[in-house]
Amino acid sequence: MTFGLNESLILSIHGYCLQLANVRVTFSILNIYKHHHFCVQDIMASFSHHFSSMFIVWMACFHVNVLCALLGKKREIIINQTLHFRWEDKIYTAKSLQKQWYSVLGNHDYRGNVKAQLSPSLRSIDSRWICLRSFILNAEIVELFFIDTTPFVDKYFLKPKHHHYDWRGVMPRQHYLSNLLKDLESALQDSTANWKIVVGHHPIRSIGHHGETKELKKQLLPLLEANNVDMYINGHDHCLEHITSNTSQVQFLTSGGGSKAWKGDIDRLNKGGVKFFYDGQGFMSLEIRQTDVKIVFYDVFGKVLHNFNLFKQLNTAI
Repeated sequence: MTFGLNESLILSIHGYCLQLANVRVTFSILNIYKHHHFCVQDIMASFSHHFSSMFIVWMACFHVNVLCALLGKKREIIINQTLHFRWEDKIYTAKSLQKQWYSVLGNHDYRGNVKAQLSPSLRSIDSRWICLRSFILNAEIVELFFIDTTPFVDKYFLKPKHHHYDWRGVMPRQHYLSNLLKDLESALQDSTANWKIVVGHHPIRSIGHHGETKELKKQLLPLLEANNVDMYINGHDHCLEHITSNTSQVQFLTSGGGSKAWKGDIDRLNKGGVKFFYDGQGFMSLEIRQTDVKIVFYDVFGKVLHNFNLFKQLNTAI
């Protein structure tokens, strides 16, 4: 099932593992950069095994060695004759991590060959892999709306510095963003799930290195608030965060500690609503039932750093 037109395409994906979603949905979330992603693999594998994690959400960035680590192949391949990978590392190979990986693009991905990174050829190498620009994961009691946030950020267009961005499929930019927001709004309004979660690479709220994304705060946040979105989950900043707001029902969650962390890089002047901040490596998990959600942040040793619960009445429209 598809939503929208032209470049802004939102897909509804129904995985076989989600047929029991009316009972419980459990998954883990991380954002991987190009350094030190080995540190998180063991505790993620342990969590996934112990809690029967159904799938994994990855807020990208696709560095070549990260894809190598995920796919775990010791060979070379050329995708679409343009993207050249060498799979050497073998991590994320634990049995408990052989689940579906749902991914969205980040800013570093747009600095490569986006068409190749979205290519179905990657799925032919490893069936776990699903990456699209924007799509919906429908698990009945919860819907996850994955959105492409990089094209929102003005500086990537106005001040790219020495970087080259692959904007194929995005230009004209305003048309692309307008369609994306319209499609997302329509999908949120049509949703009968008791829980609505929006996933994107860039943060709306953050006190980490990059901080808030003003374009998302202006264009995306009002839409989330108007449609009763419960959580916005992102990567980009290399930390773990839980931020709330007195003016919004949305919980802002950053799970960017899947690899290199930026110790001590924090905006101490913008700490309003911050419930938790950790400038080290780790990941986040969600366990969702019809009327409650448990969110837990872990470090690389499996220590629980922060956890909280959300509760609501059952949506009678289900």
